[in-house]
Amino acid sequence: MANGAVALKITQDRRKAILEEIEKNGSVKNSELSILFDCSEVTIRNDIRDLCAEGLLVRTRGGAVAAEDVTKKPSEQKIFAKYVEEKKRIAEKAFSYIEEGEAILIDDSSTGYFLASHIAKHPEKELIVVTNGIRSAFELSESSHVELHVIGGYVGGQSGGHLAATLGDDAISAIEKLHVDKGFIGVHSVNLDVGITSSATPKMQVKRAIIKSSKQLFVLADHSKFENGYISIVCPLSKDFTFITDTDINPDILQRAEEANLNIITA
Repeated sequence: MANGAVALKITQDRRKAILEEIEKNGSVKNSELSILFDCSEVTIRNDIRDLCAEGLLVRTRGGAVAAEDVTKKPSEQKIFAKYVEEKKRIAEKAFSYIEEGEAILIDDSSTGYFLASHIAKHPEKELIVVTNGIRSAFELSESSHVELHVIGGYVGGQSGGHLAATLGDDAISAIEKLHVDKGFIGVHSVNLDVGITSSATPKMQVKRAIIKSSKQLFVLADHSKFENGYISIVCPLSKDFTFITDTDINPDILQRAEEANLNIITA
């Protein structure tokens, strides 16, 4: 057997073994695979990159997980324990502001997921959709009326009931290079005194990048997101933003928002 054929057989066998490790354990680390197969981490990263391109696994920071671990779709009630119907109404209202042929950015928020789901069900609008949300991307992956672009980066953000997302410097850099018609973000809180706020997670930086890259920004926030506590400020409130919430919002908060000349819409 020629040297090239031997090398190819070794690579194929190693990649098959990597998939077996993921099937057995649910996830793998590059450093552990490097020791297991007595090869460099660069070799392992190349293996994982190619297996990811084939849709056989999903890269994470320093390793990989089984593709179905990210793409399998539990019930909405299991993923989103609170305000599911309100978020669906907000998503439907947001969809009404999207025009045929527009390029839009959707973040990894739960309401963003419902917007992606609504878009998938409405082929009458052909759109360009960019997202860093793993489940939103999966929801749109078979929609022929959508030109889908998924932001790269490491996969994280699943803690605390949040959805998996691509994050980090690569994701932020990719978003900052974009210029889209409309951006849609979910928030930790809308504080009428200080602005859109965050619990200081890596997702905060992604939201800032989406705000900068969008000609028009829509903030999708159910009534529970107003006037909560916060650690960090994503950005000040702007009269140029469109806030979409649900009809259960406190009337006093709604009045204050309107007095501040914020463009706030209820669904």
